[in-house]
Amino acid sequence: MEAGNYTEMPRFLLLGLSSDPALQPLLFGLFLSMYLATVVGNLLIITAIVSDPHLHTPMYFFLSNLSFADICFTSTTVPKMLLNIQMQSKDISYIGCLTQVYCFLIFVGVDNLLLTVMAYDRFVAICHPLHYMVIMNPRLCVFLLLTSWAIMFWVALLHILLTMQLTFCIGTEIPHFFCELTEILKVACSDTLINHICLYMSTALLGVFPLTGILFSYSQIVFSLMKMSSSTSKYKAFSTCGSHLSVVSLFYGTGLGVYLSSAVTHSSERISVASVMYTVVTPMLNPFIYSLRNKDVKGALGRLFSRGASSPLWDPGFKT
Repeated sequence: MEAGNYTEMPRFLLLGLSSDPALQPLLFGLFLSMYLATVVGNLLIITAIVSDPHLHTPMYFFLSNLSFADICFTSTTVPKMLLNIQMQSKDISYIGCLTQVYCFLIFVGVDNLLLTVMAYDRFVAICHPLHYMVIMNPRLCVFLLLTSWAIMFWVALLHILLTMQLTFCIGTEIPHFFCELTEILKVACSDTLINHICLYMSTALLGVFPLTGILFSYSQIVFSLMKMSSSTSKYKAFSTCGSHLSVVSLFYGTGLGVYLSSAVTHSSERISVASVMYTVVTPMLNPFIYSLRNKDVKGALGRLFSRGASSPLWDPGFKT
């Protein structure tokens, strides 16, 4: 096949998770259910935090933004896959593919940075409780949030600009259910050395440094807890970190699993299935983790449902 510019071949083919026609209805129902659970669960977390004054704290401010990023994260990939299954089509436009890559990089990166910021918030709350509200003031919280988004906007834009310089073979097939940057670089017909260098550098900077920050924060938290004499105080302090630790473990665990699976096996189907864990399953489980392991969120959701149940759908005193 001869190489051509992207203007000559305006569409890619997403091969998806399976080419078996008998599995398509099952995949559609499964991913539709998971997507709806993700959106509804995260919207409930956001609504509970916004509507409950008790949760207007830095910790839950970042949690609501994490839930928003999770909704956007999943909405970048799953709806297009569902549409392709329903329409029995595999194609995606060149612009649509680049847009998917750009949005995916932004939201997965913001997820990563917000988890780091939330670890720092727990570090300040437990290790410096008397200065917590002074340090974690609204100005700093907004600054950390905007900085996280700004960093990922520019990092994603750099990757997109470099990808636009590549040429692709006619009838390019992407062995994945969405446009992932690494898979696009594999099918490019031109030299991708600079793209891979930038990808490795950004992965190292945005992977190693945030993870190091999280590990440092929790090492300081553990040292502070060891100094506490009361077991009740230790349990109360560490219980505020339980949900966040679970989400961090799930996020980095599934990401590491995808990396190891791609290094060990060259099967595109296995890599795609492994990618489902951190692109679909993790955002879906985050609301359940925070609602089940966090008493404040659980209480806020209970009050939210109570208000909804007590509000009448029809007012008998209403006159037309």
